[in-house]
Amino acid sequence: MPDPALLHATHIALRAALVAVLLLLAAVLWRDHGRSAAARLGTACALGAAAYALVCLRPGPVVAPGIVWAPLVALSTGNALVFWLLSRALFDDGFVPRAWHAVAWAALAAAGLINCYGMPPDQPAGHALGTLILLVTLGCSLLAVGQSLASWRADLVEGRRRLRIFIVAAGAAYTLLNTGTKLVLHQAPAAELASVIDAAGLALVVAPIVWRLLGGTRSELFPVLPARGLPASLSPLPQPQPQPQPQPQPSSSLPPQAPPALEDAPPEAPAPAPAAAGTEPVPSPTDARLIAALDRLMADERIYREEGLTIGALAQRLGLPEHKLRRLINQHLGHRNFNQYLNGYRLAEAKAALADPTQAEVPVLTIAMDAGFQSLGPFNRAFKADTGVTPSEYRRLGGRLPLAAAA
Repeated sequence: MPDPALLHATHIALRAALVAVLLLLAAVLWRDHGRSAAARLGTACALGAAAYALVCLRPGPVVAPGIVWAPLVALSTGNALVFWLLSRALFDDGFVPRAWHAVAWAALAAAGLINCYGMPPDQPAGHALGTLILLVTLGCSLLAVGQSLASWRADLVEGRRRLRIFIVAAGAAYTLLNTGTKLVLHQAPAAELASVIDAAGLALVVAPIVWRLLGGTRSELFPVLPARGLPASLSPLPQPQPQPQPQPQPSSSLPPQAPPALEDAPPEAPAPAPAAAGTEPVPSPTDARLIAALDRLMADERIYREEGLTIGALAQRLGLPEHKLRRLINQHLGHRNFNQYLNGYRLAEAKAALADPTQAEVPVLTIAMDAGFQSLGPFNRAFKADTGVTPSEYRRLGGRLPLAAAA
């Protein structure tokens, strides 16, 4: 065993540094990106980790803290679930926390409180509950890894693709380290050594993340949102370059025309998302030619209809390296996810078909499948997220959105 005095001093120093850095990270995320779900979950995760460093990394034998520490116990225990939700929000810009997530967090936090104050770990029932909490924590880490790997190929933000590997891999490795030390080194006098190993592992995970976030990676992790109360076109945030549109001829006296038949009018390119700060506003001549070729594949050949289309397959059609196509779509077209980019074209085609009176008898499922969606459920969710109404309501309204949905 190392010298107890040196071990104790190292432990105290690590805990103090961890709490200070984590609180700084929480404050910066909330200040700069407080409207983003990912930043809010990042703030909660940093506060939960700080609470863990204060309550669970105390020197000496493992004993229940005083009741005044109960809120910190709840924060630290529920943080495993917050880490999983954070991994989802970081890598899925459309992720929205649900009510059941809060219920699951409350259940996990309550289990931690019971384990501290009702059934302490030195009792058989308490030891079993503590082991269950550790297994749930491990499960949340595995879910975070699975979520991140599942969506990694579709991510168009290069910095986020690299950082997600470290965040998830390091977070999962730390969870394994934490679980192992608690199961093996939970008895005195090895308890403080386990806490030092735990604190050192947490510091190795936190320090690079904080360095990257404070050094400018935040704009890649968190999407740019329009200014509060302003439409995107009036937001002071950087906007993508608009595509030139043909000027309409003055015909205010003419009655409105029905939408053209679907086969005669290719879908319009999906509106780009707000561009992140620092992206290239004007493409080079080479990139402009590639964008034109990409537009031809999408608008004329409608390649987005192909089942299982991947960014690798699309890059091969264009004769480009995959990383260059990701940069092209992200920086010049303003999209952060490849599947959402494809869905923009699919939804444009579906909306044109639903608004076409000649296709009034075509089932919604047929329209969705023809546009490239694989089933009705994802189509309905994507359509309502884009328009605020269901496909059937959109068809009934003749392609005109109500004011509440259009706002």
